[in-house]
Amino acid sequence: MITVKEIAQICGVSPSTVSNILNGKSNMSEETRQKVLGTIKEIGYQPNFFAQSMRKQNSRIISIITEDLNQFSTGSIVEAAMAYCEDHDYRTILMNLRLYDKWSDTWFDDEQKVKTVLDPVVQAALSIRVDGLIYVAGHCRVINGLSPDLSVPVVFAYGLSGCEKYPSVVIDDEKGGYDITKYMISKGHKKIGLIGGAAENLHTKSRLLGYQKALFEGNILYNPFWVRYGDWRRKSGYEETGYLVREGVTAIFCMNDNMAAGAYDYLYENHLEVGKDISIAGYDDREMADYLRPGLTTNRIELREIGRKTAEILIRSLEEEQQESTESGVVRIPCRLIERMSVCGP
Repeated sequence: MITVKEIAQICGVSPSTVSNILNGKSNMSEETRQKVLGTIKEIGYQPNFFAQSMRKQNSRIISIITEDLNQFSTGSIVEAAMAYCEDHDYRTILMNLRLYDKWSDTWFDDEQKVKTVLDPVVQAALSIRVDGLIYVAGHCRVINGLSPDLSVPVVFAYGLSGCEKYPSVVIDDEKGGYDITKYMISKGHKKIGLIGGAAENLHTKSRLLGYQKALFEGNILYNPFWVRYGDWRRKSGYEETGYLVREGVTAIFCMNDNMAAGAYDYLYENHLEVGKDISIAGYDDREMADYLRPGLTTNRIELREIGRKTAEILIRSLEEEQQESTESGVVRIPCRLIERMSVCGP
């Protein structure tokens, strides 16, 4: 690797002159500056960022740690966080834990299992002197795997930090459940069934709370028999829709688009028409939502805004150079209701 000293020898100037030009200082002649810049361009010099970080005690590098890149939510969050970092002259290093790939859904309640993968990754990031960490969860839950004594600021995306020191940016799921249910009520529905994910899941709990709040405000009695729990997969949406149809509901709020697609499957097989005989709403606004016929009314999770906001909070703490005053607490990003043709009047 070509060094600053070697560039200085080629140009017949001192190493400090080359360094000043690289750092944008202008206390030298334009002729010298152009000579040095021309040499740098000709030989393809690239600064050694790790060596710079040793000298300056900061690297302008942020590590993004994901639980699994294959999760539908992760890619958009990471891309937006990277873009924000790039716009603010920070480089990013992506580290993928691959938790779902390794253990499917058996690791959620096993913190020790997660730490066997997470701890070495965090140490690797700190060893190259990253300025901060962004942790991108695969689903919303309280995450306790990171030590509260890390030497760099940390912000969580799509999951809740178990440490008060580290802020979190998540979906406003309660408002999302409220908005979908209120929309169905505005269409005249009072018999609204719900298909949630796993009952203990935080997404499920928050969206259910929003559903109940909308019913209460609409003077509609909450019926616990109309609340069913699936597993986020299409098949469970199919199975629970059968139960709710037999219960006589006129509308079903599915807590993700996969289960909503399962509801479509059941209704099609039983000669019932979505948007006419029964209304269906989803959550996520995944690609399938626009392909289903009729198009699925759903809540769009603003994944890119979650990523952007996470990076903004982290970089703000770095620029202020006061880690102890890092923004704390939970930032909730609202969803956006996407109205298509799957919800009509009863």
